Amino acid sequence: MSCFPLLRAPALAATALLGVLLSACNSQPDSAATPAATPSSQPAPPAMNLRVATYNTSLNDDAAEGLIERLQGDDLHARKIAAVLQHIRPDIVLLNEFDFDDQGRAADLFQQRYLQQGQFGQAAIDYPHRYLAPVNTGVASGLDLDGDGRTEGPGDAWGFGKHPGQYGMLLLSRYPLDAASARTFQHLRWSSLPDARRPRLPDADSDWHSDAIWALMRLSSKSHWDVPVDTPLGRLHVLASHPTPPVFDGPEKRNAARNHDEIRFWAEYLNGGQQSWLIDDQGRAGGLAGEAAFVLLGDQNADPIDGGSVEHAIQQLLQHPRVLPYPAPRSTQGRIAAQQAGGANLSHQGDADEDTGNFGPRSGNLRVDYVLPSRQFEVVNSGIFWPAPGETGADWIEVSDHRLVWLDLQPAATAH
Repeated sequence: MSCFPLLRAPALAATALLGVLLSACNSQPDSAATPAATPSSQPAPPAMNLRVATYNTSLNDDAAEGLIERLQGDDLHARKIAAVLQHIRPDIVLLNEFDFDDQGRAADLFQQRYLQQGQFGQAAIDYPHRYLAPVNTGVASGLDLDGDGRTEGPGDAWGFGKHPGQYGMLLLSRYPLDAASARTFQHLRWSSLPDARRPRLPDADSDWHSDAIWALMRLSSKSHWDVPVDTPLGRLHVLASHPTPPVFDGPEKRNAARNHDEIRFWAEYLNGGQQSWLIDDQGRAGGLAGEAAFVLLGDQNADPIDGGSVEHAIQQLLQHPRVLPYPAPRSTQGRIAAQQAGGANLSHQGDADEDTGNFGPRSGNLRVDYVLPSRQFEVVNSGIFWPAPGETGADWIEVSDHRLVWLDLQPAATAH
């Protein structure tokens, strides 16, 4: 972590001070140093950093308007989440598990009463631009999707949830969003994905869903979004999602299969081209243009090595040719937490310093939250906000079993 990770210069301002700080920080990568003098012998201004983050906030409620009611009061959970955001101060952040409502009331309250008010000694922060849209969680399908003989209940919604919008997503940005050009894939059918992993009962050697249900089943457990953001570094496509956990199922492994294919969707989307099956909710077909810069954000519920995901599903993105290969964000407290929890952590093969979720001894801690930029960028700095006991924020983070992950991005010095 940088020796000044929380200094956030206003957009395109205070560049001289930032240049001094960059050159003075011994831990800062060489790529962030002030560039060589221009032919006019005047120092070129340092490139601006763009801080991008993802955070599973656990700001959800089992009641349809429960989060709204909580945020109307003085919700300690929301105050602590806001304090984390105010401390790290990302320019763009995706919040997973933030309940969606059609009027955006929960988002209004969280921004106005929590983010725009300083929490626990932190400075207020304003995000003038945001994106939120409906998700599949809690939306009744009218079908028996979980095989319990009933057609109602959270397991029979298009995505597991007790009311429409539970476990939704909220994208916040300091920079303008092009909502008119945003693409959502809430309604895309799972069966439309070529070679989809249709869940099967291994003992009966038969499909879990009937043909009629399979033909209707939606791929995304929440939604997949492509939201263009116009940043000082240029137009950036924020690719946001939150695939289902690959557990809480049976021998058919329907959740594990869906998790794999929700992640695979992004791999296909990054392949670009006019793929006729890849149709968004607005009726537009095809993947992301090959020259488009992007950052893929979210709780992908998949660890590169450990956990219950199918064939390490996240490697579909980590090894994609358009995704920048870079050292994973780290936190020494992640390893300490894993050692203290024990249990499944003791048999994990992955690097515990890269863990982003604190899931206890039964499942063990895992790396599941990702910020994956395209090769048009280089990573100047990165981190997982996991303070040790006694450090600032140590008593904020327990409200979620996930930790905020952030990157500082600059344009790549050379093409990758």
